[in-house]
Amino acid sequence: MTRRDFLGGLAAASSASAATRPNVLFISVDDMNDWVGCLGGYPGIHTPNIDRLAKRGVLFSDAHCAAPLCNPSRTALLTGQAPWRTGIYGNDTYWKPNLPDAVTLPMHFRANGYHVAGAGKVFHHVAGFNPPDQWDDFQLQVFDDPWYRRDEWYPWNKKIPAPKGHPFNGLDKFQGEFDWGVIPGRAESEYGDMRAVEYGEKFLGKSHAKPFFLAIGLWHPHIPMFAPQNYFDLYPPEKVRIPEVPSDDLADIPATGQKLAAFRRPEHERIVREGKWRDAVRAYLAAISFADKMVGQVISALDQSVHARNTVIVFWSDNGWHLGEKQHWHKSTLWQRSTHIPMIFAGPSTKAAGRARTQPVTLLDIYPTLIDLCGLPKRDGLDGTSLAPLLRDAGRQWKPAVSTFEPGNHAVISEKWRYIRYRDGGEELYDRKADRHEYTNLASDSKLAPVKQEMARWLPKSSAPPKPDRDEWDFDFASYQFRRRTSR
Repeated sequence: MTRRDFLGGLAAASSASAATRPNVLFISVDDMNDWVGCLGGYPGIHTPNIDRLAKRGVLFSDAHCAAPLCNPSRTALLTGQAPWRTGIYGNDTYWKPNLPDAVTLPMHFRANGYHVAGAGKVFHHVAGFNPPDQWDDFQLQVFDDPWYRRDEWYPWNKKIPAPKGHPFNGLDKFQGEFDWGVIPGRAESEYGDMRAVEYGEKFLGKSHAKPFFLAIGLWHPHIPMFAPQNYFDLYPPEKVRIPEVPSDDLADIPATGQKLAAFRRPEHERIVREGKWRDAVRAYLAAISFADKMVGQVISALDQSVHARNTVIVFWSDNGWHLGEKQHWHKSTLWQRSTHIPMIFAGPSTKAAGRARTQPVTLLDIYPTLIDLCGLPKRDGLDGTSLAPLLRDAGRQWKPAVSTFEPGNHAVISEKWRYIRYRDGGEELYDRKADRHEYTNLASDSKLAPVKQEMARWLPKSSAPPKPDRDEWDFDFASYQFRRRTSR
């Protein structure tokens, strides 16, 4: 079925039936790993709002991204199709012209009688990744660092000179976006993500003739890790813990894994060399707590509204984040630190609130789950599995989760094991119960060959070739049109 057939067939969705369906509040954060209180990733983290949401709903405590990088992760979630199927593997690949028939999650809700609105970073944030036909109304990302943003990538962004004291981390000529600290003279209400929060508050404060799907995408704790001083004050420098990184941690990693860990290695080396490691970790903690405050603000607006009892809340992060583990910063690996993320469902249709579901799941499961919870027509071709049965029964058996980074590289994650196979045949196997930091690769242990064989059953049988990157397209922001460049 093509996108046009789909939209035509569903344009006349019954408003009467739609009126009885629950609303959806779809809240995302960016690059937030498992350093939240309810997941226990960092002792002493201050995330009271996310923790309260986990208690009132269902925390999927072993949730993973479909790809450990912003654009492929978000594209997978919002199209319902895995990277190995779509060929969308990187941040430089437009999804819209490469997947012209894709029926995204917001489109499916629009076609079935919902008012669909959003603000901030929901799809990827660069121009060309957030088509206006996805929304009834949308407010684009407001950046904390407009002085850094490229004009051709962010045409709606008003560039200003960098403030005095920039870069705030004290690392001159480091890496433009990888900064952290407190922006001088900027009140909490003036940070960019607060524009998305305010949008959500205003939207939730109104009555709506139709059920709604409201997406609020927060940039934090993504770099630059800027936050008001009071969030830094939550973490006295002398009490900040840096990750434990054994000197030989990479000794048993195959070649492709070594290559992924070495990506942007000079940044890690400079952070360590100049004594900034603890400072950077502190900034990440502050950015998480600032994000938590904003999540709580949006949820409070819902709780104070007429929509409180009939709204499904979904909270998620697009991928994890390394802070020096495996001598690596950023994401883009297939280890726990990159793939493990917070994911919570709350509201109607959730049973046994406050009891975490420990089965491995992925962000791909959100699309089919919301279809079930909201009574929308089923969709063929979705790679995820509805979590509605787990929301009703915490004890159900479940299949392993799969995360993909670049063609042919996959991690299969069960409750007990993480099995990684790279496109060159390199393997890693970790006992997740006994070795939660994944220090010891057991793939060469012959006694565990049956484990690898069982885990390999869940590997994708093939990987689509990468779709053309954006430098192969001419894109016009005003008309939102793409034209494939011809080779000369």
